[in-house]
Amino acid sequence: MNFLEDMAVRLRIDSVRATTAAGSGHPTSCASAAEIASVLFFSVMRYDPRDPANPNADRFILSKGHAAPLLYAAWAEAGAFPRERLLTLRQIDSDFEGHPTPRLPFVAVATGSLGQGLPAGLGMALAARLNGSEQRIYVLMGDGESAEGSVWEAAEIGGLLGVSNLCAVIDANRLGQSQPTMLQHDMETYRRRWEAFGWHAMVVNGHDTTALGRAFAEAESVKDRPSIVLARTEKGRDLPDVEDREGEHGKPFDREKADRAVAVLERKLSPQPEWRAKAPPPPGTRLPAQPSGAPPPPPYQPGGKQVATRKAFGDALAALAGVDGRIVVLDGDVKNSTYTEEFERAAPDRFFQCYIAEQNMVGMAMGFAASGRIPFAATFGCFLTRAYDFIRMAAISKSNIKLAGTHAGVSIGEDGPSQMALEDLAMTCAEPPFTVLYPCDATSAWRATELCAAMPGPCYLRLARPASPVIYGPDEQFAVGRAKVLRQSDNDRALVVAAGITVFEALAAYDELAREGIAVRVVDLFSVQPADRGTLAASARAAGGRVITVEDHYAHGGIGDTVAAALAEERARVLKLAVGRVPRSGKPEELLERYGISARHITEAVRGLMA
Repeated sequence: MNFLEDMAVRLRIDSVRATTAAGSGHPTSCASAAEIASVLFFSVMRYDPRDPANPNADRFILSKGHAAPLLYAAWAEAGAFPRERLLTLRQIDSDFEGHPTPRLPFVAVATGSLGQGLPAGLGMALAARLNGSEQRIYVLMGDGESAEGSVWEAAEIGGLLGVSNLCAVIDANRLGQSQPTMLQHDMETYRRRWEAFGWHAMVVNGHDTTALGRAFAEAESVKDRPSIVLARTEKGRDLPDVEDREGEHGKPFDREKADRAVAVLERKLSPQPEWRAKAPPPPGTRLPAQPSGAPPPPPYQPGGKQVATRKAFGDALAALAGVDGRIVVLDGDVKNSTYTEEFERAAPDRFFQCYIAEQNMVGMAMGFAASGRIPFAATFGCFLTRAYDFIRMAAISKSNIKLAGTHAGVSIGEDGPSQMALEDLAMTCAEPPFTVLYPCDATSAWRATELCAAMPGPCYLRLARPASPVIYGPDEQFAVGRAKVLRQSDNDRALVVAAGITVFEALAAYDELAREGIAVRVVDLFSVQPADRGTLAASARAAGGRVITVEDHYAHGGIGDTVAAALAEERARVLKLAVGRVPRSGKPEELLERYGISARHITEAVRGLMA
C-alpha cells in the first residue's frame, strides 16, 4: 500500500470514529471520497496547515458538506490541529459542525446546502486570476448534487471565461440519500455534459490514487478552460456491510459496528514516512489594496434634477472604483437598469457579467468575498428571491457580500408584479447578520453605497426604479442604524415612518395635514436593519404613541414590522400601510393609490388615529 492509499484508510478511520462519537453524521459519504481527499491534501495542493487561509495557498471547498468529517480528518492528518479534537464533532461548543462553516480557518464558505460550492469556487478562482496569483481552487461535489441548477450556472460561466485555475471533482458514488442518483455510474454521460459546457473532463477510478494524481496533474496543465475529475467511487468504500448498499446514507455506526470497521481498516495500514506540505505558491502581484482615499461627495443638490436611487448607486460605484481596488461588481444582465455599467466603464477588469443566473452570481460574490474582495452583486430585487438559499448561506458564512436590489415595489409601474420586489426586505431582514439600507434619494443612495463598501459583513441595498427628488444635501451624513427626522414640531400628533419612495408620499401627506392644522412627525427610516430604536422611540413618544408606517412592500417582514418591534416596549399603536395583495400593472402613482400607500391614504390614516 502506498502512502496515499494508507492516508485514505486513515481518513476513513477518523470519519467512522468521529461520527460514531457524535451519534450522527455520514460515514459512507466520507468513505467514498477518501482517496480523492488523500491525493488532493497530501500530493496535489500547496498550502501551510498552520496558515490555511493564506491568500496564495491552494484552497479546497467541500461542496458536499455532509462529508464534513472527511474534511476535518484531512486537516487533522495535515497537522492543523490534534486528531483527538475530531471526536468533538457536532458537539454544541465545537467548531467541527455537522456541515462546515467559516468558524474554522480552513473553511472559505459555509456549505451543506448542496450546489453552493462550485459558484463560490468560481468566484475564488476569478479573484486569484485578478490578483495575478498562482492559487488553484479545488471543489469536491457529490453526484446527486449535480442535479442542482446552480452547478450548471457555474459550469456555464466557468467554461465561458476559461477559468483554468478551477478544478472540480465529482464523487460519483452512485447512491443518493433516498435512492440511486439519476446517472448512477454512467460516467460517459457525465463527461459529455461537462465537455458541452466547455470543461476539460476526465473520468477516473476514484479509488485509484495513481489515476487521481495523473488527472490532477493533467488539470493543472490545461491553461484555457476549467477542469473536472469525474471520479467513479463506491459509497461506503471498505466499510463492512455497507459498501455500495442503499439505505445507509447519513447513518453512523454503533460502537460495535464501528469497532469492527476500524479493525478491518487498521489491518490495511502500514508504517509510512512523515508527510510535509507543499509550500504555497509565491505571492500574487496584484493583491487588492486598502482604499487610497475618500471618494468625492455626492454631486446632487436639493431641488435640482430628479435622480433615481439606482442611478446614484451606479454613480457611487464608479466613484468608489477609483479609490478602492478591492471592489468588484457582478451583474445579472441588467447593468443598464442597475447602472452597474458605470462601474464597468471605470474598472472593466473588475466587472463580471453573470448573465441571467442569480444563484451563481451570489455564489460567485461569496467566493470573491472569501478572497478578500468587496463584491457588489446587483439585479432586480425580485430576482434575488431565486438566490435566497445562497443569501441564507452567505449569512451563515457572515460573508462580506453586498447585494443591491433595484426595481423595488409597485412604484416600478407597468412591468407588473413579476418584476416588483415586494418581499425582499422580509427575506434579507430575516438573516441576522445582514445590514439592510433603504435610501430615498440620490444623496442617501450614494452614501448607502459607501457605507456598504466600508462595513464588514453582508449588506442589502434596496433601490427604486423611478427618479425622485433630491432632499439631502451633499454634506448630509448617514450612518448604519440611524434614521433621519425630516419634519417635527412640539405639537406633533402622529408619527409617520417611511422609507424609499414612500418618504415622498409621507412628505406630501405632511403638507396636506399642515394645511388642516395637524402637525405630524416624519421619519425616513433609511437603515431598516439595524433600526434606529432611539429615534423611533423618542419620536413615537413625542407624537403621543400614534405611529403609521408606510412602505412599498408586502405587509409582512418590512418596515412596519421593524418599527413595531423597535417600539415593543413603548406605549404605541402602530398602523401599517403596505401592499396587502398581489398587485397588477399600472402607472406608479396609480399603483401607490390603489394599494393603499399614497399620500391620501397616509392623511386618512392620521385622521383615523386621532379620531
